[in-house]
Amino acid sequence: MFEPTGSQRDAASAIFNLPDYRVLSAVDADGGVRRIEVETTAPPGCPVCGVLATRVHSVRRQRLRDLPVAGPVEVMWVKRRWFCDEYRCSRGTFSEVTDQVPAYARSTARLCQALVAAVVVSGRAASEVARAHRVSWWLVASMLGAAADLLADPDDVLVRRLGVDEHRYRSVRFFRQTDGSWRRYEPWMTTLVDADTGRVLGVVDGRDSAGVGAWLAARSQAWRDAVEVVAIDPSAAFRKALREHLPQAAVSVDAFHVVKLANDMVTAVRQRIVRDRKGRRGRGVDPAWANRRLLLRAGDTLSPRALARLKATLREDDPTDQIGAAWGVKEQLRRLLTSGSLAEAAEHRMRLGAFVLAANMPETDRLWATIDTWWDAIEVLIVTGATNARTEAANTGIKQIKRTGRGYRNPANYRARILLASAARTAA
Repeated sequence: MFEPTGSQRDAASAIFNLPDYRVLSAVDADGGVRRIEVETTAPPGCPVCGVLATRVHSVRRQRLRDLPVAGPVEVMWVKRRWFCDEYRCSRGTFSEVTDQVPAYARSTARLCQALVAAVVVSGRAASEVARAHRVSWWLVASMLGAAADLLADPDDVLVRRLGVDEHRYRSVRFFRQTDGSWRRYEPWMTTLVDADTGRVLGVVDGRDSAGVGAWLAARSQAWRDAVEVVAIDPSAAFRKALREHLPQAAVSVDAFHVVKLANDMVTAVRQRIVRDRKGRRGRGVDPAWANRRLLLRAGDTLSPRALARLKATLREDDPTDQIGAAWGVKEQLRRLLTSGSLAEAAEHRMRLGAFVLAANMPETDRLWATIDTWWDAIEVLIVTGATNARTEAANTGIKQIKRTGRGYRNPANYRARILLASAARTAA
């Protein structure tokens, strides 16, 4: 006996491919839109007693928003209301619902999933996705908000290493005060990231201890007890919040930002020497200015040619040898940060202190004071190797989200985009 093994749906239903529905008719409407009528393929069960319905009470047509199928479509659902024939059931009639169109829904589930995926996974702007799918921006925003509500609670994700870093939420703005003066406003936000996976756990307002402290205080005690190391920039505000809410966690300072402080010190010394000697800013004719980026390069990565050019620059444009002394302090700090043990780090620290004393400059003294203040965190960095690399990577992704959306005015929408994009990236 021959039995077909392929799809039992008709051709139109197979092409349209809306689960649990079959196509009744398809006609061309105005504006190049095709109107497609569909109905469910099986009678539903009563939502109270579960008995399958057999008698139709009434029929009405409901317009559904759906994915464009080979172009824009207008879907009309021939929706039936059914009698419940179970005499002991309190429900007399009920309307049919499906997985694709739940109760009170006006959009198919596959459309909602496509809208979220287009914004979160593909990185498209919500307004552009709305135009492409012929829906409103509000529908896209509501779908993103609903998806964000389904994300796992941060308390359910036990974190061993935490990263904390700030980023600018919006551009700098100036506001005129009542006395006529102008006040500068920088809208910052702080990102909290799982340093092991790179997933963004939370985004809070500001870059002070209050926002970070409030977010940590909202976590469960079990979650806070699980955190072993927290990587931060040299920020006293962040360290204050961590000492209050994560007293058992070790604080590690990010190596990149420590080296950046040393590079800023070298730049400050170079600029001061040029102003003192020539009474102006550096110009292209000045060797120290022309090779300013060479001064910031890691010394052990310089080629013999680059090293010879650096020595010639210091010999020609640094008669006081202060730029060279600042460069030596910076290189010694880099060697300290790459120490393999605490004993080696202590030895490098002694050498760094000697270099700072020999330099005898306010810029190097300030750098040494910072190193001394953050020495405990530097030791944690050397022992654990915990850095803010994944946090900085998360902030790079956040900047791309802001560029795509041309900025955000609503912090809730902003947080939802960030958390959804991070969850999708780390789950892939």
